[in-house]
Amino acid sequence: MWETWRSPAGETVRSFTVITTEPNELCAPILNRIPVILDPTSWPIWLGEELTTVDDLKAMLLPYPAAGLTCWPVSRRVGNVKNNDPSLIATI
Repeated sequence: MWETWRSPAGETVRSFTVITTEPNELCAPILNRIPVILDPTSWPIWLGEELTTVDDLKAMLLPYPAAGLTCWPVSRRVGNVKNNDPSLIATI
């Protein structure tokens, strides 16, 4: 979900929301929540291209299957917002 709005100072602000859910078995040892990842077949429903119900949308907010994800250790530098370079995702 995203929105573009004007601040009281007149600046254009683009904001977004990351919807999270409980972690799958791969992520649970290191995280207490993970972003919802939708399978591409669900995109038309989520984006409103097909009729659906609120209950059907809520049912999509599940942990992504662990088999579809990969996890590896990374540098502690990842936790500092001042760092922004490709080495952050390199396996250590």
